[in-house]
Amino acid sequence: MSKNTGLDKIGIATGNHLNIALTTSSDPLSAIQEFQNVNGIDADTLKIALPFLDLHGVKRLTLHLSIFETIREKLLQRVSELASNNDGDSIQKLETLLDSSFPAIKNKDIRPVCMAVMKHLPKVKDEYLKQLLEDKELYQEAATEVKRQIWENNQSLFGEEVQPLLAQYLQEKERSLWKHDNPGLTFFSLSPRQRRQRPLLTRLLEMVGSSVTLYDMVLQFLRTLFLRSRDTHYCTLRVELLMALHDLEYNAICSSDACHKFTWCVDACVREKTVNAKRARELQGFLDTLKKGHETVLGDLSMVLCEPYAMNIVLQSVMKALQHCVMTETLPRENPDLVLLCRMTLLGLNAWEIIDSQNYVEPKLDPGFFTKFLAYMVSLMAEDQVRYFTAKMPGETVVPPPLPPDMYATWISRYPLASMVAMYYCLQCARMKDRLAVAQILPTLIHCEGERAYADTFLHALTSYLVHMKDDFQQPEFCMAVFDDFFMPAVSRENVLRHLLRLLIHIHHKVPRPKLDSVLEEISSDRDLSEVRATLDVLQEKMSTFEPSPVLSPQKLDSPLASVPAPTPAPHR
Repeated sequence: MSKNTGLDKIGIATGNHLNIALTTSSDPLSAIQEFQNVNGIDADTLKIALPFLDLHGVKRLTLHLSIFETIREKLLQRVSELASNNDGDSIQKLETLLDSSFPAIKNKDIRPVCMAVMKHLPKVKDEYLKQLLEDKELYQEAATEVKRQIWENNQSLFGEEVQPLLAQYLQEKERSLWKHDNPGLTFFSLSPRQRRQRPLLTRLLEMVGSSVTLYDMVLQFLRTLFLRSRDTHYCTLRVELLMALHDLEYNAICSSDACHKFTWCVDACVREKTVNAKRARELQGFLDTLKKGHETVLGDLSMVLCEPYAMNIVLQSVMKALQHCVMTETLPRENPDLVLLCRMTLLGLNAWEIIDSQNYVEPKLDPGFFTKFLAYMVSLMAEDQVRYFTAKMPGETVVPPPLPPDMYATWISRYPLASMVAMYYCLQCARMKDRLAVAQILPTLIHCEGERAYADTFLHALTSYLVHMKDDFQQPEFCMAVFDDFFMPAVSRENVLRHLLRLLIHIHHKVPRPKLDSVLEEISSDRDLSEVRATLDVLQEKMSTFEPSPVLSPQKLDSPLASVPAPTPAPHR
């Protein structure tokens, strides 16, 4: 066995003992023989076999290591059996085994036994945990189940372990938003369950386990990082972590989270891709029955509603509710579901302010938002329908929508909720391939409060829909609205440029060449493109290798019927 320290602490002689015996004895051969008799394996069958093995040149070290490994494997198997019993007597036996072996944990041959025992103990003694913490090598080899017990009393160390996972999580989100290889698979395409099956989240779940303490620590990290960065992906991770624990039926953690049921209900809406009437009633019940003294829960509820997937579904449901107002000729303020959806959106939009100020009060909706702004949006949708049916009637002239009034500009420039409704109205028009409506509304979004229209999640969804409108880019006024009036004013930002390049990769062959050249020239002038060089190279390669589809000429019909004159229609009687 290796000569690591620690064996003497559990009564096993080491090389030091042999050295002392040899230096203090007048007969070294007798000392060696005595040392072997005292410390060798006490088995008569083995003693008989030793001379035979000696004749075959088998070293004693090789023999003893082989026997030791066999015994260790048997012992590890027995440890697993005791752990599976999970009763008091078995736990006590494991604790006794750990007490007798832990002093030699630095011996690498005995260490696996110590680590296996600690892994299966519900509570390891603090003195053992302290020694693991003080020795970097021992800490690294400890099982996650043991590390959890260390982390529960060492928040900074747990933060160091979790931080790389959180950073990787954000990187994965950015990559998924900027991917350009498959425009059909958008950021919002994956279902909640698919998102919860990623290896990174699995690793985070493994670290948290069933520990309520560690779960609370992760939530604290996520709140802090959200406050520092305003990055809503931290809100998404907060939801995904809780719902993944819900899937695993970690009831102790789920019951400790006061917004578990609310989060589950929102998650169900995301799965179902709508907030139906039943879910709306459940969500309204949560918001209206917050108990006095538990107002701080509102901060977590706002984080749940702030995350992009929830916000996306709620605002899509707002669009459906506004469309319902058009169909039923009712006013927005008379639609209770619409009022609730706007409350939820406003709460999510104010998540950062609520948590930062610790003023746990639901923000109030401005009555004018319903009577003025939403009423105008309903009128826009009604005009869109009229224009749609007019276009289908032969001989009718389609009239472009009028410029939005000053009231609209005031609302979207000052109020986050109005901005988000206008942005999702634009997405709806793009999804319906309403070229005139998109060309009219998209340029106004540069005035949205807080420049929200240049957020990655919105730009990703917008470019995905614009890719499916590629034929409309042959119209000069549409190109001007998309490029000159919306993208180019903010193209100096790296994220905006990335989304513009993603769009051009898929529609470059439809854009008039002079317009495409001018856009690329403006992109490339006086700026460092190293961060987007790979994407720009993909675009340039696609442009250089693009070959238009050949126009197939109609084949000449070779048939004897071709020379037969068509029958003359019978006269009407």
